[in-house]
Amino acid sequence: MAVQRALEQKVDNTAPAQQYRTDLPPTPIKICYIGGGSVGWAHILMYDLALCPELTGEVRLYDIDYRRAERNAAFGNILQSHPSTVSKFKYRAVKTLTSGLKDADFVFLSITPGSLDDMARDIAIPARFGILHPVGDTVGPAGHVRALRCCRLYAGFAKAIAEHAPKAWVINYTNPMTACTRTLTKVAPSLKVMGCCHEVFGTQNLLAQLVEKYLGAPKPHRSEIKCDVTGVNHFTWITRATWNGHDLYPIVQKHIDEPGVVRPYKTKEVLATNNVFHNKHQITFELFKRFGYLPAAGDRHLAEFVTGFLKNEDEVHRWAIALTPVAWRKQKVLERIRTMKQRAAGKAAIEVKHSGEEGIDQILALLGRRALITNVNVENQGQIPNLPLGAVVETNAAFLSDRVQPVSAGPVPAPILGLVSRHVYNQELIVEAALEADEQKAFATIANDPLVTIPMDNAWKMTQQMLAATKPWSYSTNAPR
Repeated sequence: MAVQRALEQKVDNTAPAQQYRTDLPPTPIKICYIGGGSVGWAHILMYDLALCPELTGEVRLYDIDYRRAERNAAFGNILQSHPSTVSKFKYRAVKTLTSGLKDADFVFLSITPGSLDDMARDIAIPARFGILHPVGDTVGPAGHVRALRCCRLYAGFAKAIAEHAPKAWVINYTNPMTACTRTLTKVAPSLKVMGCCHEVFGTQNLLAQLVEKYLGAPKPHRSEIKCDVTGVNHFTWITRATWNGHDLYPIVQKHIDEPGVVRPYKTKEVLATNNVFHNKHQITFELFKRFGYLPAAGDRHLAEFVTGFLKNEDEVHRWAIALTPVAWRKQKVLERIRTMKQRAAGKAAIEVKHSGEEGIDQILALLGRRALITNVNVENQGQIPNLPLGAVVETNAAFLSDRVQPVSAGPVPAPILGLVSRHVYNQELIVEAALEADEQKAFATIANDPLVTIPMDNAWKMTQQMLAATKPWSYSTNAPR
């Protein structure tokens, strides 16, 4: 932990938006955004770039739907004339990945592998066998079949990036985060790859609220909550948490012991919120009570990594979470596109504000303009000594000039090692299954998943139905042009 402790003395991650320097000229960069028609992560990047005076340059948007990339490019250029914008960037849609990647300094990946209809089938088929997914994009049968599609696409991306932008930093936002990021490192080991997720931020915010409630201090910025992080994406664990020298585990226990904090929820109570992201940290607290360590992901994700929370929909609701219908996802995409069009046409106000994500701060650190410590998904180089080397894991890392240096997390504690390692080996196997088009390995991954407690022959039938519905082997592993 020496690197982390030393850096903590000189790195202030608090409110990074207020730390931008204007006494130095901006650094010009070229960004290639794969999945450039995105109305989620791509727009987060646009807004955050608009507010960063330390950077300038060009963003090339590549998407299989060129019209959506064009629409995003037009919107990005409109942002440049907004009075709150303090940087200069040019956005353009590109028709080929090759032209987008040429000499890129940073490559972002944020795609939907297949269609949302594919995702709907991923979730619906296991449901017929009694297996529910609150999310369905990381683990469980739905997550693994999504990975089969995703990893085959990512193999092509890895080859293309290695050929046309070999020095670029590759930043992945797509789920399943671990499998996608691992495919990049497996297919093109020379690439500089990391996967970024904000789930840990939510747990830091929860701990910040408990600091305010139990220590009587003004609620601190989440980055003031210092955490030792270990595990894999969406099943990350905080093994130590402090604020201003205070050990926060005792106040987590104190909070759990408060009457009414931990209790069964009723279906009508959860559905009445009309919020698919409903989360009262009931699964987080249950795992903390039973295993002695604090998980650092939303309950909807955590429920898919362990057995016991998803027996039926009433049981799902008992833990104060809800299933996320794909119809809701489709509706949100349409709403975002409609809002973007209205803003572009001047029929709705554009509010340029920081997202709270760390992508821009990571870029600045990699360019040598600052140092940063944050959680990130990278290959295990020994930062977790009791997990396989090369597997993608999530720990803290120091972002320095052209370098991401993982911080030693130490061994995964014994009470949670079995829970975590099962998924590490499973995610390694699903990547192999995807790259080799190996149906047997795909089934072995699904059969070994904690959610699959049905008879083996039924698990085989389910897998066959899922593979037939999505046809993952039809996705090419060749580099797109």
